[in-house]
Amino acid sequence: MQVRLAVVGLGNVGRRFLELVQQKHSLIQKRFDLDLVVTAAGDTSGGAEYFSGLDVAKILELKRSGKGVAAYSQHGRGEMTMVDVVRSCHADVLVENTLTNLTDGEPGLSTMREAIARKMHIATANKGPLVLAYQDLFARAEKQNVKILHSATVAGGLPVVNIGRRDLGASEITKFEGIVNGTTNHILDAMARGEAYESALQHMQELGIAEADPTLDVDGWDAANKLVIIANACLRRPTTLKDLRVQGIRDVTPKDLQDAQAKGQVIKLVARAVKQGDNYELSVKPEWLDASHPLASVHGGYMGVLYESDINGQIFATIREENPYPTAAAVLRDVINIYQ
Repeated sequence: MQVRLAVVGLGNVGRRFLELVQQKHSLIQKRFDLDLVVTAAGDTSGGAEYFSGLDVAKILELKRSGKGVAAYSQHGRGEMTMVDVVRSCHADVLVENTLTNLTDGEPGLSTMREAIARKMHIATANKGPLVLAYQDLFARAEKQNVKILHSATVAGGLPVVNIGRRDLGASEITKFEGIVNGTTNHILDAMARGEAYESALQHMQELGIAEADPTLDVDGWDAANKLVIIANACLRRPTTLKDLRVQGIRDVTPKDLQDAQAKGQVIKLVARAVKQGDNYELSVKPEWLDASHPLASVHGGYMGVLYESDINGQIFATIREENPYPTAAAVLRDVINIYQ
């Protein structure tokens, strides 16, 4: 079965997604009988589309040379917006990986709405539209009978959303705790070892893991965005950022970390949801964790989550993610799962 992809957003995750489509094409075709073909692509330079398929290697070469897809010979157009790409292309799935924008969700939000209107499924790593308009997007998708899969929006390659929504689908989730921001986890670990805050942050940016605006990470808002998505998707609680209490790591000092170590504890930025009656108390803040807590073992370079439920007990999952490939792999996983 041929699946036509419109891939918009060709940054760290988008480029690696295209690489994986290349590398895994034969395996995916053999295992799942899916022939993935990129028929459209878009970035900040414009877009390119061709109904029988674009050359992924050519797109990647343009990106490596500092050019955009608008320079794609014959089929590239500089005047195209991401919405234009979706509106003019022949595709079954929108792969939306533009930069997260928490002000208005653009250009991802309008691009997703256009894709839904055209009855295209969506696989995305973009948190912005989901944080700002989760309920609206899923209501539109339900009317059009299309799927929105977004497991890559929370902790990259770790299937946090899949565990909470699919695997705990018959459970009552009583508590969620997560270290879902790799940048702050690395920084706190590095500071505990005596490394300066600035050098720890720079290392994460060089790896392509730190968000484009690092204040999203260190002020706790990246983790908060992910908790909003978890609340909507897994806790089935309509949630926006205003429902959370959020505190970042700027006020954590080397002395705090040393004091915690002296007491056999660690300090982690924890995203937490605790069931209180029919509701959940939602927070993101630095917490002192005993060494026996599962999340205390989640060191820099790792992310981890802990679910507690009524019938599945306690589930603890962790991932080491030192580059954007696991996140890109999660987007690829979602594309495949649309058809499973």
